[in-house]
Parts: sequence; structure tokens; C-alpha cells
Amino acid sequence: MKSLYQFKKYSLAKLIKSHKFSLFLFLFVLLAITSCKKTDYLDINAASRPPLAAHISFVNALDVNEGVQFWTYITQVTKTLVPLNGYTSYIDAQFGDVQINVTQGISTSYIVSREFGNSATFTATGGPNGPIATYYQTVFAIKNTKATADSLILFYDDLTAPASGRAKIRFVNLAPGAPNVDFGITGQSTPLFTNTKYGNAGGAILSGTGLNAYSIGPFITVDAGTVSFSVIKTSDQSSIAIANNQLSNITLAAGKIYTIYINGTPNSTNIGATIITHN
Repeated sequence: MKSLYQFKKYSLAKLIKSHKFSLFLFLFVLLAITSCKKTDYLDINAASRPPLAAHISFVNALDVNEGVQFWTYITQVTKTLVPLNGYTSYIDAQFGDVQINVTQGISTSYIVSREFGNSATFTATGGPNGPIATYYQTVFAIKNTKATADSLILFYDDLTAPASGRAKIRFVNLAPGAPNVDFGITGQSTPLFTNTKYGNAGGAILSGTGLNAYSIGPFITVDAGTVSFSVIKTSDQSSIAIANNQLSNITLAAGKIYTIYINGTPNSTNIGATIITHN
């Protein structure tokens, strides 16, 4: 016969054992519930995951006066012809190792083709870096001044909003035959970007310290308002005329993000300019 002490000891042990099981069950259920709330892409049921895609704006900066279509491999991603110096809104497209092609008019023959990327993320080696999933990026079809075939270049777009009362701008030299140029606001003594050669963005860091996805086509912040821009030869600081005053009296809206590029003019030596609004 158990003593009162033994009975109390037995009952207490049984109670603790029972509560341990209940506590374990509670923690297991709690973990299951909180795990289901994770937003990590791979923690979502495969059938419920949104498809990953790169967000790409396509620009026709070719020096020919005809619209083009853009393709990833054999998939046409633009639905209407992109006119000369026209651009699309951001389109969801394939990312990583991808060949981007361009056709002209109603033709299905590629006039431009380039394979991008050997990685789904940005890498400092083994380029050219390609579209990255969930990133915003701009792809330009451009004239290749050193080969018979034209080409494509890609910049990653940092769409982080500028500070209050400010706008963000990027400058790209896409005028075939143009020398290296400085780009700035008329009336200011210090240019915004210097020594920008054809096919490059102003202020680009392409190697070494500071290289990252956004450094190859960086934006800078400027005060919002109405300004005129100047383009100057780096070598002798002489002004370059922009056709039709396309960089005069430009309104930069607060909170907006722009790419400004100089471009060629078909069948002419004139240099024009185009402004892309990213947001």
C-alpha cells in the first residue's frame, strides 16, 4: 500500500509528464502556424507561388527610323512596335541566362541578338550580367559602332524614391560618333557627369571597388524644378548642340526618376536627346 508521500510523488510525476506532452504539442502547433506565415518565396506552396520574373523596360535607341520588337529567345515580349527612341513600361520577362533578340518592322529575322548572364544574380565576373528576378532593369537596343551587327546593353534601375523635393537622373551617351562628353545643368560650374563615352552611363563603376548591380548605370539626385541641360565635349569643353532644344526647359518632378540619353538622328549628323520616366 502506497504511503501518502508516495501517492503525492506519483501524482506529481504524472501531472508533470502530462503537462510536458501538452507543452510539446502546443509548441509544435505554434511553430507550424508561424512557419506558414513566412513570406520567404520557397516557404510558399509551389502551386501558390507567384512566378519569378525580371521587370524590363525595352528601349529602341537604334539609329534607324523604324519600330522594333523585343524577344527573349523565341518568345516575343513586346506586343506593339517600339518606335525609334521609344520605350516600354516594365514588362515581366525571363531572367538569368537569356538571349535577347530584336526584330524590325514585321520581319521575324533578328537584327540584334545578345546573350546575357551566366547567373541568376549579379556577378563581378563572367558577364555580361543578365536580367535578375524581381529587379527592375532597362535594356537598350543600340548601334554598335565597332562592328557590323548592332547590340544591346542593360542597366539595373534603382527605383528607391529620392528625398522630398528631389528627383533622380541618369545620363547615357548613345549618340553614335559622339565623343566623350560631360553632362550638366546649364549655369552650374560643375557637371553632373564627366567623360562619358559612347555606350556608357555617366558615373559608371564597371570594375573594382564600388562595383555592384546599380553602379553600372547609377542615378544621382538633383533638385526638382525646371532646368536646361548642357552636353559638352570632354576634350575641349566645347558645347554640343542638341537638335530641337530637346534638353531645354525640362521639368523634373519631385519624386520622379529619369534616364536622359543623347542619341543619333537617322540620315543626319545631328544629335538628339530622349528622356525616359521610370516611375
